[in-house]
Amino acid sequence: MKISTKGRYALRLTVNLARNEKGAYTSLKDIAEDEGISKKYLEQIVPMLNKAGILRTNRGNRGGYCLAKNAADISVGDVLRATEGNLAPIACLSYDVNDCPRRENCSTLYVWEGLNEVITGYLNSITIQSIIDKSKS
Repeated sequence: MKISTKGRYALRLTVNLARNEKGAYTSLKDIAEDEGISKKYLEQIVPMLNKAGILRTNRGNRGGYCLAKNAADISVGDVLRATEGNLAPIACLSYDVNDCPRRENCSTLYVWEGLNEVITGYLNSITIQSIIDKSKS
């Protein structure tokens, strides 16, 4: 598994919004400048985070983006799943039900299931708020 630029930038975007005043909308232009990320690239990421219920959008003169939930209620796993899709290390673990024809005889399946549990648990245990708290210390 390799996290793409889209996933990394989505996480930076989410942290940036969390640092802003709660409920205040921030323009993509300001976020792009703060983070050194192309505004066009952020425009590709925003719909994914919006669809996942992570961002809230406000159009118009004072429009922009803010978090749809508290930073403590959004995990790194939430952000990465919104932009990267499933984070499973192998294809047969990408679905709720493993329908691989070899699953009953796969001697290595437990390795991949364990890795998947570790990755998922770790990414779900880190919230956007904990990233902010850690960067302050």
